[in-house]
Amino acid sequence: MARPAPGALVTRLRPVREADLARLAAWAAEPTSEYDDFSGPPPPGVVDAPRVKPPGFGELVVTDDDDVPLGTVGWHTVHYGPGSGSTALSIGISLRPEARGLGHGSRSQRMLADYLFATTRVNRVEASTDVRNVAEQKALERGGFTREGVMRGAQWRQGSWHDLVGYARLRGEP
Repeated sequence: MARPAPGALVTRLRPVREADLARLAAWAAEPTSEYDDFSGPPPPGVVDAPRVKPPGFGELVVTDDDDVPLGTVGWHTVHYGPGSGSTALSIGISLRPEARGLGHGSRSQRMLADYLFATTRVNRVEASTDVRNVAEQKALERGGFTREGVMRGAQWRQGSWHDLVGYARLRGEP
């Protein structure tokens, strides 16, 4: 593996450690971006329930070269048919404000997709982001993901429905 150039920012992914749990809980309780803020009332006709991690959920910590936590990446299984071969993995990222705009997002999403292709049989890793979140759209494209289209009214956040832009990377794509 090539070594980073001197002075280059390094992004690493590692498993969540017990020592991380309090920090991750505090981060989840205090979102620093409107795109990470899922507070507000539930959608009409839905009884609010505690947020639970979906089936097939996994999470890694994004760190710098000194193992300082910068955020998290996660994934969960998405089904596109009844057969076990018709599954994909949907990924997401949450970076702390001080880590944004430095390339950690695109690098960590590329590394996560590479990891998921290496450790699972899925053919598709996908991601979505709010249509107004241009920075994340650029990060996904730099991370090797292809824009596929807009999913209208797909996400309930902060008391209203939001449109998302969908992206994907297929096995074998650079």
